[in-house]
Amino acid sequence: MLHTAKRRWIAGAAVAAIGALVLTACASQREDDGGEEAATDVDSTFVFGSSGDISSLDPAFASDGESFRVSRQIFEGLVGVEPGTADPAPLLAESWEQSEDGLSYTFQLKEGVTFHDGTPFDADAVCFNFDRQNAFTGVAASQSMAYYWGVIMRGFEESGTSIYGGCEVGSPTEVTIALTQPFAGFIPALSLPAFSIQSPTALEEYGADEVGGTADAPVQSEYGQGHPTGTGPFVFESWAPGESTTLAAYEDYWGEQGQVQEVIFQVIGDTTARRQALESGSIDGYDLAAPADLGALEEAGFTLVNRDPFNVLYLAMNQAVPALADIKVRQAIAHAIDKDQLIAQVLPEGTETATQFMPDSVIGWNADVTTYEYDPDAAIALLAEAGYDEANPLSITFNYPVNISRPYMPNPEQIYTNLSSQLEAVGIVLTPVSNEWGEYLDLMQGGSDHGIHLLGWTGDYNDPDNFVGTFFGLPTNEWGFDNPELFDALSAARGIATEEEQTAAYQAVNAQIMEFLPGIPLAHPVPTLAFAERVTSYPASPVQDEVYNLIELSE
Repeated sequence: MLHTAKRRWIAGAAVAAIGALVLTACASQREDDGGEEAATDVDSTFVFGSSGDISSLDPAFASDGESFRVSRQIFEGLVGVEPGTADPAPLLAESWEQSEDGLSYTFQLKEGVTFHDGTPFDADAVCFNFDRQNAFTGVAASQSMAYYWGVIMRGFEESGTSIYGGCEVGSPTEVTIALTQPFAGFIPALSLPAFSIQSPTALEEYGADEVGGTADAPVQSEYGQGHPTGTGPFVFESWAPGESTTLAAYEDYWGEQGQVQEVIFQVIGDTTARRQALESGSIDGYDLAAPADLGALEEAGFTLVNRDPFNVLYLAMNQAVPALADIKVRQAIAHAIDKDQLIAQVLPEGTETATQFMPDSVIGWNADVTTYEYDPDAAIALLAEAGYDEANPLSITFNYPVNISRPYMPNPEQIYTNLSSQLEAVGIVLTPVSNEWGEYLDLMQGGSDHGIHLLGWTGDYNDPDNFVGTFFGLPTNEWGFDNPELFDALSAARGIATEEEQTAAYQAVNAQIMEFLPGIPLAHPVPTLAFAERVTSYPASPVQDEVYNLIELSE
């Protein structure tokens, strides 16, 4: 069948502007309108205050929002995102056709596109990139590195579990990608930066696959530290780890050049420091404004923009820890938490309570899942049934990140403080362990040495597999459990072709997850961006597909 964009519209407006900022949902994102370049009689350098540093310049080896924020400027994939939504749209592929059996997709590619090194984008480059990721081994294939390929493709060639069936070149502008089993979310998944098409020449020249270290502490290749080469509107200039990343406009970009000619991502880990940088004029904008700062920023004339909460904040419970493998303990922890108090005290206004691991705008959300209401007496009783009391209290590690803000977790230290006081109130003894963000992610994904811990997810595309499939589709170090029944249910659901059948299947999956209770979905926080007055248009996106050639600036 010929491609038609599946519009699972997110409930409510895609973005809400507070103040005078005009949010563009460009009619043809990144599409060349044949016009002249935008006027450059403005300061064309855009400085963005990032809440954390990037982990890799190679999007195949990244899974965090800050890395993807930079990747989206440098790289493009076959599939993009419809502006202002989470839905797929053509990008480097102008169209695609799915086979009758649902196992192969033939893409017609955009012509006249070049990588930043001057080499051509074509079908051979597409196959090189897909074959490359499927062939990852060792550290490269670990969850802390090629996370998305492993989760979405269910493994690698070496493991024998990959659903990637190969790539065939039909002509320079036609390529067919095959799967070994149906996957309804394949096209939306291709909008992930992890599936960006990178220059084969640069990947080989700078040893992109020559990663080192261990799964717990991976070391990026030369390419991943300083030679990212894509087809996007900006080229890489420099990365000073822990400080900043600088990009420049790609003069041979196939689409709109835009006003912004230089982008600087300035790392400012502290939320208050980001606000002060905006107030002083040293940055043009930042993401994840603190809830406590919003009133003062608006009063001072800065522009605030809310993204729809296409995310989930959760408290995970690592079942590799024997105590957490006991369902009574997990239920006790769930009953000990007052989500309403958490939201009222430390999360942004408009935050919604989470009952499951996806927002209600995603198909398969189930209004009838098991919920665990705040009931400290029930928590104490369940702990007693599990063998824990005042004389023999449950003692567990509580991991949380520091000096970072994420859309689903704007203030992790405050969230930790709130939740720890609630858990201690029912007699649980906690050992707090905090880490900087990059180290924290490696610890959660690369090994089992963690207990209950704060994490979350901002949806990358509008498909339930991107939420529950990513979390629970196969055994991972983060959750530490093996549940073949759940894995099989998710595998079956992701292969269903029709939306109606998918809805029922994922509703059943969500009910199963909340009975099993691997973690506690806490909230769907509202992420807020703040901008200087000169930023008159910003391409806000619920999945953060925000490309800076679309920013408009005033004089």
